[in-house]
Amino acid sequence: MAENAEGDLNSNLLHAPYHTGDPQLDTAIGQWLRWDKVSLTALCFTSGLVCFHFPSLGSRWWFSLSPLALEKNPKTKEQIENLLRNGMNKELRDRLCCRMTFGTAGLRSAMGAGFCYINDLTVIQSTQGMYKYLERCFSDFKQRGFVVGYDTRGQVTSSCSSQRLAKLTAAVLLAKDVPVYLFSRYVPTPFVPYAVQELKAVAGVMITASHNRKEDNGYKVYWETGAQITSPHDKEILKCIEECVEPWNGSWNDNLVDTSPLKRDPLQDICRRYMEDLKKICFHRELNSKTTLKFVHTSFHGVGHDYVQLAFQVFGFKPPIPVPEQKDPDPDFSTVKCPNPEEGESVLELSLRLAERENARVVLATDPDADRLAVAELQENGHWKVFTGNELAALFGWWMFDCWKKNKSRNADVKNVYMLATTVSSKILKAIALEEGFHFEETLPGFKWIGCRIKDLLENGKEVLFAFEESIGFLCGTSVLDKDGVSAAVVVAEMAAYLETLNITLKQQLTKVYEKYGYHISKTSYFLCYDPITIKSIFERIRNFDSPKEYPKFCGTFAILHIRDVTTGYDSSQPNKKSVLPVSKNSQMITFTFQNGCVATLRTSGTEPKIKYYAEMCASPEQSDTALLEEELKKLIEALIENFLEPSKNGLIWRSV
Repeated sequence: MAENAEGDLNSNLLHAPYHTGDPQLDTAIGQWLRWDKVSLTALCFTSGLVCFHFPSLGSRWWFSLSPLALEKNPKTKEQIENLLRNGMNKELRDRLCCRMTFGTAGLRSAMGAGFCYINDLTVIQSTQGMYKYLERCFSDFKQRGFVVGYDTRGQVTSSCSSQRLAKLTAAVLLAKDVPVYLFSRYVPTPFVPYAVQELKAVAGVMITASHNRKEDNGYKVYWETGAQITSPHDKEILKCIEECVEPWNGSWNDNLVDTSPLKRDPLQDICRRYMEDLKKICFHRELNSKTTLKFVHTSFHGVGHDYVQLAFQVFGFKPPIPVPEQKDPDPDFSTVKCPNPEEGESVLELSLRLAERENARVVLATDPDADRLAVAELQENGHWKVFTGNELAALFGWWMFDCWKKNKSRNADVKNVYMLATTVSSKILKAIALEEGFHFEETLPGFKWIGCRIKDLLENGKEVLFAFEESIGFLCGTSVLDKDGVSAAVVVAEMAAYLETLNITLKQQLTKVYEKYGYHISKTSYFLCYDPITIKSIFERIRNFDSPKEYPKFCGTFAILHIRDVTTGYDSSQPNKKSVLPVSKNSQMITFTFQNGCVATLRTSGTEPKIKYYAEMCASPEQSDTALLEEELKKLIEALIENFLEPSKNGLIWRSV
C-alpha cells in the first residue's frame, strides 16, 4: 500500500514534456518546473525514509526515498502552470527564454516566476554562480566569508520577499561551508559594503530594488573592496551562473540559517562601528545640540527610520520628527504614487504637511533602502523648495571643502584632495575645484564606478571629500564606498544648523555658491519606453543622422560642438576620436556639447525602462542673468526632445509626476 501511495505522489509531481511548437521554450518550461522545487533527498534525511502524516486517516505512512520532489515555492510554479494552461506562449517566452544581466545596480527585475525575474530560483542560481566565481578568485573564501543584507520589499503573489531571498542566498553558501554574515534585520544598503570592508569578507549581496516600483526587487553585489562589482567580475559571474543553473543539494535548505554554526549576525557590531565612523564627518556637535531648527524625516515605508534617528543622536541633534504613516516598512508603499523621493513635491506631500504643522523648516527623505536623499526647505513666501540632486551637490561640495579647510592638519595639501561625480551630473564640483585648487574627476553613470575610483585614489594616498550622482545619490567621506542616504541626511542637518547661526537658509547659500563659482542651471527628466527595439532605434538614428555613420551637427537651431558616444567609444573632442571614459556597450549613452555652453546627455536607465535626458547650462560667475540661462536651456531641451527622441512617433510615455 505504501508503494502505491509513493507512486501516486511521484506521478503528481513529475511533469511530462511540453509541446508549444518552440523547442527552446519547451526546454525552458521543463527546466523551470523541474528546478523550482526541492528534492527531499536534498534535505538530509539520512535514514533513507520519510514520514508523511495523514490526519484524516489518523496514521503516519513511511516511504522509501526514491528522488521525491516537493514544490518549494508553489506560487511561482502556479504562475508558470497558469500561463501554460492558457496557452500564453509569448509571456512564457518573455519570462523563461532570457536571463537577467548586471546593470548599474546589479541584477534588478520584477518579482515573479521566470528566469528573467527575481524569485527564489533565480536568486539560488545567482548565488551558486557567485560561489563558483568567488571560490576561483579567493583561496581564503571559506575563512573570510560573505555578507548578506536585505530591505523590506515583498510580494504576496509570488511568495517573494527580500528577507526570504536573503535567507536563500545565505543557505546556498552555508551548504558549501562558507561563513555568512547575515543581518538579522533589514538594513540600509550602505551597511552591506561597509560590513564587507569592516569584516574583511570577500564579497557581499544586498537584496533590494532601492526606489523602484513595488513589483521589483534586486541582487546588488559588492566586491571585497566595498565597491559594487564592475567588469570583468560581472561578466564572469554571469558565466558561472549559466554553468550552475540546476539547484545543488542543500541550496533550498533555508533551515541552515537557523542551525548552521557558520551563520553570524553582524547587525549590532556593524551598526556600532558605522555610527562611530560618522563622527569623522561631524564638525559642529555642540552647535547641533543647541539648534532650534526642527527637521522632519520620512523613510518612504523603507528601512531608514531607526538608522537616521541613531545618526542624529551621534551628531548631537534632537531626533528628527518622523512621518508616522511612512516610518514603518510597507512593501506596498501605500501612501506614495511611487517610492522615489526624487520625484519631488508630489511624493513628499505627507512630510511637507507634517513639517508645516510642526513648524519644521527642513524635510529629509531617504528612499526605501536609505541610500539616497531628497531635501526640501520652507521658504519665506510659504512655498517649499525641493532641491535637485545637482543643487544639493553644490551645497555638499561647498560644505565638505569648507569643513576640510577649517579642520585640516598643518601638512595637508589641497592638491591631494578629490571630489567625484558621474558624467551626467552637474559640473559644479569641477568649477569649485578649478577655483579652490583640488582635483575633480568624472566617471561613467552608476555609483559602482565612483566606488572603484575612490578605492584607487585612497590606495594612492589621496583624500576624497565628496562624490555624487545627480539622481540624489551622495557620499560624504569614505567610510562607505557607495551612496549613503543616512550619512547625507545628518550632514545636511548639520549644514542647515550651522547656516541658521548665520541667518542663512540652504537656498540662500546655494545662491552664494553659484555667485562665486558660476551658475549651473540643470534639468533632468525621462520618458518611459517598454520596447527595447524602439530604444535601440532612437540611438541608432542619432548615430546615422545626416547619413550613415554621421552624427548630427545641429539640434534644431542649436549648433553641436562635440559628441561623445560611450556606447561605441567615440568622442569627437579627442584627437584620436576615442572616449576617455570606458566603453559601455550594454547601455546607450550619447553626450552633446553645444556651442552655447550647454552639455546634454541622452541615456538609458540601468535599472528601469526609461530614456533619461540631462541638460545643464554652465555659466561663468559674470553671467548672473539666471532667467536668460533658464530660457536658453528650456529651448534647447525642447529641441533635443523634438529632434532626437521624437516622443509621438516612438510612443514614448512622458514622465507623469
